[in-house]
Amino acid sequence: MYKPSSPYADEFISHQEILDTLADAERESRNPARVAEILEKAALLKGLSHREAAILMECTDPATQERIFSLAADIKQRFYGNRIVLFAPLYLSNYCVNGCVYCPYHAKNKTIPRRKLSQEEIASEVRALIRTGHKRLAVEAGEDPVHNPLEYILDSIKTIYSVNEGGNSIRRVNINIAATDVESYRKLKAAGIGTYILFQETYNKEQYQRLHPTGPKSNYCWHTEAMDRAQEGGCDDVGIGVLFGLAGYKYELVGLLMHAEHLEARFGVGPHTISVPRICPADDISVEDFKDALPDQVFRKLVAVLRVAVPYTGMIVSTRESARMREQLLHCGISQISGGSRTSVGGYTTTERHDETAQFDVSDTRPLDEVVRWLLENDHIPSFCTACYREGRTGDRFMSLCKSGKISLCCTPNALMTLKEYLVDYASPATREAGERLIARSLSDIPEGRIRELTIQHLDEIGHGAHDFRF
Repeated sequence: MYKPSSPYADEFISHQEILDTLADAERESRNPARVAEILEKAALLKGLSHREAAILMECTDPATQERIFSLAADIKQRFYGNRIVLFAPLYLSNYCVNGCVYCPYHAKNKTIPRRKLSQEEIASEVRALIRTGHKRLAVEAGEDPVHNPLEYILDSIKTIYSVNEGGNSIRRVNINIAATDVESYRKLKAAGIGTYILFQETYNKEQYQRLHPTGPKSNYCWHTEAMDRAQEGGCDDVGIGVLFGLAGYKYELVGLLMHAEHLEARFGVGPHTISVPRICPADDISVEDFKDALPDQVFRKLVAVLRVAVPYTGMIVSTRESARMREQLLHCGISQISGGSRTSVGGYTTTERHDETAQFDVSDTRPLDEVVRWLLENDHIPSFCTACYREGRTGDRFMSLCKSGKISLCCTPNALMTLKEYLVDYASPATREAGERLIARSLSDIPEGRIRELTIQHLDEIGHGAHDFRF
């Protein structure tokens, strides 16, 4: 049975409901009146159900597909403007007891060197990241109760926030670690995390169990119900995602949206972010092992359908994707990207682009300054903003502002002010010049006169050395 508000994974992610949805979508996608009805609903910016999204995913008519892409771009612009939030992953440890067959950190991989950063090494990594201009990190660690206990993660968060480099520091630490219990989520929230992130990998339970033969992660229900426990522990900003290519993408799309609907039904607020990684090569892993790997065109459409279905949710793409693909996805609804990323343990304090501790190959290898300049040249505002988290606008408070459209009164000014900080402190001359031009053009996008005046004032103060203004 399908029960969106149930606390049980087998009920809020119903295998039979997904199969029925896909069967119905194949039939209904051939009904022009039904498709037009769904597109009209999407244009109202209220989102779509998993059944409606599945129908759009099935549509192959070129005009309909172009309408989906156009809607996705318009929805992203309406809610997020031309802002693109930037972050970097920070890998603490690749020790892991799980047997995930798609991940080089799996316990049976004897070729990968195992490494865990000390607190001193973490501080060095953070200093290196701050020196490039980053303000927001996503902390990553394998699941290992001996090498990576919760106490280690909590100590690491404290270390990250304590580092001050040239008057700057990390302002938001998001956490991507294994599913845990409610009390541990309470401790993570008390430590000051931003978003708790956990990818489902695949919602197909049978495939999930094949891909996770050993370790704590092999428990499908424990893993799938993690976001419920995180919410119960006070982590009201949660980020979900699947690793596309592990199972059929249409199945995963429906499962992902059912998970979002479940969080909305049970807690009154859907996911803060949805990530869309694709399977890619890594040590001991080949994409040829996965028959469901997505071609680029299908991936673009999937991202667009997701944006139309969940208009209020931040959507993230990482440096797994190439610069070319990331540019295309920015026009399909992506609102957050990583930049200047290293996916190895200790990767920011080494001169090597890749070493044997990397979790996956990075396709977009450009340094952060180059990524920032690229965004500017494409008329995007690179944003290092962390204001909502620091002002307590999380969970339902953030979503209510977002749905009302009022969040834009804060977002554009905050994005421009954090961009100005980057330009003053870290940018190359070419990037600084491009950034100043974009800031000047963007001030008119702030609709409220008093907020615009204050923003201009704060931008001038930042230019003279002041920092950390926010609305």
